[in-house]
Amino acid sequence: MRRRTILQAASTGLAAALPALHRPDAPPRVTEAYVVRLRERTARLRRLDDVLGGGDTYRVYLGEVQHTKGLLRQQSFTDGARRQLTALLAEQAQQAGWAAFDSGRTRDAVALYEESRTAAQDAQDPDLYGNSLAFLAYESLADDRRTAVSFAGDSCATITERTPSTVRALLYERLAWACAVDGQATSAEKALVAARRALDEAQDGEQQPDWAAWVDRTELDIMTGRCWTELRRPLRAVPILTHALDQFADAHARDKALYLSWLADAYLTAGEIEQAAETTGRALQLASSIASVRPRQRLAPLLDRLRPYADTTEVRALLDHADS
Repeated sequence: MRRRTILQAASTGLAAALPALHRPDAPPRVTEAYVVRLRERTARLRRLDDVLGGGDTYRVYLGEVQHTKGLLRQQSFTDGARRQLTALLAEQAQQAGWAAFDSGRTRDAVALYEESRTAAQDAQDPDLYGNSLAFLAYESLADDRRTAVSFAGDSCATITERTPSTVRALLYERLAWACAVDGQATSAEKALVAARRALDEAQDGEQQPDWAAWVDRTELDIMTGRCWTELRRPLRAVPILTHALDQFADAHARDKALYLSWLADAYLTAGEIEQAAETTGRALQLASSIASVRPRQRLAPLLDRLRPYADTTEVRALLDHADS
């Protein structure tokens, strides 16, 4: 408990402790150059999500949304600056929505994704509009899989020849995930192929938005393995997940814990009980100090599926640790 309190205190003050993250004062008239500075700040703040959970970042990201909304209400603008700031609001609302989702604030997440969709539409930014739909698809999966697939399909319908390669890959892989969770194996595989093609067709020097720059071949391999796990195809899932996770640093504890949970799931489906227990244990260890509800949500049913094998040494040790 004391360690958790220390981690929370440290992360709460993290943004304020970094001089590069101090918000620049707004000029009398908001210019495009000023919006660029705010977008760079948003990119820096986004890096917090690499190492912290939504429970630690939500208020930071929500504060950015509220500040930008205040500027849009109160300030005057030079030509083009209002539209660009509105697009930035869409971007910030997506990040805050993601943190809300990660920390278990489902209603807040949906409201922020909807706000993002409206702002992206007002800014006439098809990439951010498509991503807002993809976020709504991701959030909808728990309650309404068909609606999630519909949202994800609509997000991919926003793709044009001008859509950056990482954005195309991101939208297609989220469509693949929605289809996989809904049991649509053929559609999931087609979407994964489209996502990989998007990355393969990336042009040297092509500008990628920071909010999609994290999508690379390792990320796509992980999503591919997750999809095959959901579709109960462990012989496909295990090799690609194992290879991708070998390249994934433990510093990204939340994400690695989540991805390990799908590897453990695939092992369990394949009847590899010892490997499933060992992998679940690694995921539990990584998730123990992260302010995110999602790893535990993923790992709880895995632990239940392993309980019938409690006479196995590895499973017994895992359950004793999890129940302590």
